[in-house]
Amino acid sequence: MTVPNVKAATVMPYIRKYNMPTSKVHTDEFRVYNPLRRAGCRHERINHAEQVYVSGDVHVNTIEGFLSQVKRGIGGVYHSVSAKHLQGYLNEYAWRYTHRGKGRALFELALLRAVRP
Repeated sequence: MTVPNVKAATVMPYIRKYNMPTSKVHTDEFRVYNPLRRAGCRHERINHAEQVYVSGDVHVNTIEGFLSQVKRGIGGVYHSVSAKHLQGYLNEYAWRYTHRGKGRALFELALLRAVRP
């Protein structure tokens, strides 16, 4: 979800809305995530500043891989994106990422969605 800024007061309502109270949330050390424990989330951090990237099953590699694909896709295909349309592009890349590795099934699903009334 795109947000107008990365202040805790802006981000936390989205985190509360889209995470169940028993969710385990993995983040980097960015301070905007400090209120997560007070919000009832089980919060685990990865401290990239100390060159820690994985600790047991705690990592943020999946979201970093996704964002890397978004950045490469936007820069390589669309070249730039306005803030007004950013959420639409993110939705497209989230759909692609969710259906990655499905090959022909992905194409067929897209066709079915295009012809449904």
